[in-house]
Amino acid sequence: MSIDLVALDMAGTTVQEGGAVYRALADAVAAATGSPVSSNDVRRWMGADKREAIAALLAGAPAEVDTVFDDFRTRLAAAYTAEPPTALPGVESALTDLRARGIKVALTTGFSRDVAENLLAVLGWKPGGCIDALITADEVAAGRPAPYMIFRAMEATGVHSADRVLTAGDTVLDLRAGTNAGAHYVIGVLTGSQDAETLGQERHTHLLSSVAEIPLLLTRHG
Repeated sequence: MSIDLVALDMAGTTVQEGGAVYRALADAVAAATGSPVSSNDVRRWMGADKREAIAALLAGAPAEVDTVFDDFRTRLAAAYTAEPPTALPGVESALTDLRARGIKVALTTGFSRDVAENLLAVLGWKPGGCIDALITADEVAAGRPAPYMIFRAMEATGVHSADRVLTAGDTVLDLRAGTNAGAHYVIGVLTGSQDAETLGQERHTHLLSSVAEIPLLLTRHG
């Protein structure tokens, strides 16, 4: 089966940012509620739309989601300034390889567009460069595990069949979104904070050490 589109998550999948996004998320919610946020609670929302995650983590607290989201963005920007994100090893070469084969590459993310574009600017990535499209959670009706970002990536790249799509991510929600989209390949990668045991409990086609292995996988499967 020929693949026309590879849709990849960002933080923890293509980008190494040291878990700053989830620390910023937990700290913003804790500051709003006056109570610490457990790692288990944060883990359930890894890969999700960050506004949806904040709304759930507030759990009925009187704080406004927009206010907490703005605090989250401020904290995350400070963290990225202090320690700029980098591409995970081998990812840029893999993206170049895929695009050289005529395969479209889209990034999908639970970030809002402004946060995602700032992150891409740090990396020097842009549509028309090593990627073809960027799809963010604030552009669709619902974030992961809904498949809408994958469908929007298909629309943006002119791909008509989900059976010609490969999705990859480092979280349970990434795998659920790929499955819900009907993607031909639904791949979990082990470069994020969720391990093989956790990801392996979800429906998937492959677990790989890194996105860097995707070109070889496609070569082997023709």
